[in-house]
Amino acid sequence: MKLLRASVLASTLAVLSASSVFAVAQQIPAREVSLAQKALATMPRILKIDPPNWWAQMPKPMLLIRGENLASAQVRLSDPHLKIESTKISENGHWAELWLNLSPVSPETITITIKTPSGTTTAPYRFDTRRTEKDGFAGFSSSDVIYLIMTDRFADGDPTNDGTPTQYAAESVKPRGWHGGDLRGIQQHIDYLRDLGINTVWITPVYQNHEAESYHGYGATDMYAVDEHFGSLQDLKNLSQTLHDRHMKLVLDTVPNHVGAAHPWVYDSPEPTWFHGTAAHHTVAQGDFRPLTDPHAPWRDQRNVTEGWFANTLPDLNQENPAVAQYLIQNAIWWTEEAGLDGLRLDTFPYVARSFWHDFHAQLHTLYPHFTTVGEIMNPDPVTTSSFAGGVTRNGVNTGLDTPFDYPTYFAFQETLLHGEPMTKLAEVLRLDALYPHPELLVSFLGNHDVSRFLNDPSATLNKLQLGFTILTTMRGTPQLYAGDEIAMRGGEDPDNRRDFPGGFPASAGQSQVNAFHPDDRTADQRQVFNEVKALLAIRQSIPALQRGEEEVLHADDNTLVYVRYIRAQSQVAQRVVIAINKSKHAENRSLETSGTTMEDAHSTKILFGGSDSMSITGSTLTLHLDPESAIIATIN
Repeated sequence: MKLLRASVLASTLAVLSASSVFAVAQQIPAREVSLAQKALATMPRILKIDPPNWWAQMPKPMLLIRGENLASAQVRLSDPHLKIESTKISENGHWAELWLNLSPVSPETITITIKTPSGTTTAPYRFDTRRTEKDGFAGFSSSDVIYLIMTDRFADGDPTNDGTPTQYAAESVKPRGWHGGDLRGIQQHIDYLRDLGINTVWITPVYQNHEAESYHGYGATDMYAVDEHFGSLQDLKNLSQTLHDRHMKLVLDTVPNHVGAAHPWVYDSPEPTWFHGTAAHHTVAQGDFRPLTDPHAPWRDQRNVTEGWFANTLPDLNQENPAVAQYLIQNAIWWTEEAGLDGLRLDTFPYVARSFWHDFHAQLHTLYPHFTTVGEIMNPDPVTTSSFAGGVTRNGVNTGLDTPFDYPTYFAFQETLLHGEPMTKLAEVLRLDALYPHPELLVSFLGNHDVSRFLNDPSATLNKLQLGFTILTTMRGTPQLYAGDEIAMRGGEDPDNRRDFPGGFPASAGQSQVNAFHPDDRTADQRQVFNEVKALLAIRQSIPALQRGEEEVLHADDNTLVYVRYIRAQSQVAQRVVIAINKSKHAENRSLETSGTTMEDAHSTKILFGGSDSMSITGSTLTLHLDPESAIIATIN
């Protein structure tokens, strides 16, 4: 009887405030209070449920419950139509996997009840109404222009999430500290992006990152929470809505390969095989992807790509474990549905097994047919990079990836424009486009947050940067700009390449007085580069052939590259644009034969971009005069 009274008392104490507990305890014998406290300590508790909500008429979810005293638990759901197909509870009673048989037909809130010999606990769980297609999920294509923003380094729109003034003052001067950039800061500068000619914003991960120096977002400590430094989930939704209201798009960075070293899973995993290895015993990730593309390579040579810990510090998730795979696929769906995303950037793509990516994309594309994914494969070789593209099965399972980032042309830009290699190097990379099922979708760039800024190279000049932007905005594929490149920002290797955007942060925090968001405040270099990029993007936006046309390389040699973008209509060339590049410090003249090319019947040109350069057509000859380090863009009739 005393044990029964203790159990009832424990249940009572569990729902009372501290003052009420004290009042009740004064009227009960001390021994019974002690028994009640012991009972309370062994009662089941639900601390967290991932995902925190789901949606009606969605694929059946796996709910991962984090709690205490869950061993020997019996679980039931209040909706009789929802069944638990299987339950898996960790040996220490801290985790419970609930694999449901379906999602409800209509939105509802159910009650999850967990009962153990020590007591019972409950938690509500919500199935919401899905967004409509008008709320996002549009995907992106070569008609779009992507702008990469590292959230912490772009603009501080809400000083209340910076910490105390003392904390902020200390953090904001650290190269790897939290500098205060947030989601509201991005939202407040959307008009700047529109003015430049941007219509798609890619932001780095917004996961909770409770580690020092994890301002970048790639070391998640909770994959279902927005880090308080960035704002709130509502701030992310507001940003998405504001972009969509302006007919713009949102791409979010996601990281299925690893979590942060401070994630609770690292020393308390839901299953023993949740990671590849442990904090004490693991291998280090290797960045040579060739063994993954070699049909003759043994597993010995491949293992550390997909099972090693990135940078020897980031715990590598084991996607071969069905629960881990289900968790990660659901996580991508949750962020997509919650925020109305239009696409995902997939971090460290080759480091995850192809079979996972196949299942990941099958689920995602079924739910969101127009959605686009772009994968990070940091490699200069088109043979290697193309092997990870969706539709490619020469290395086994089709990953389903919509497109890789075009790292091969990035490295070719570096080698040709900055390091003395001939322009034929870039033409050779373009020749290998045949390896990709959809080269027109490749996301090309001059820089991003993982490489040194273009202008940081000793040989770089503003003219060379202009040449790079001219090629980037007129070649096949989807151009991506990195925040700050359009205003001539400099910076070396990480973290120097992640300097604060000038004007996005308080001057009192030691930031520059220049506000590059406003035209009148820009320096001469900032103004020159911004205006050139804006002009190039305006030309691109006005000419369909530059957005989705085919590409033909007319000529390439040591210093020059000439190519045509064109659209055919009923077997006739309907629109043509010629782009001619001279990277030399000297003027260059070229006479090119046009018979047997898409220029065959051309008779006149109209220069849209090119200063004092000249271009003319006489018969079957295209004659070019190119000033030093200059470019021409011209329409052809």
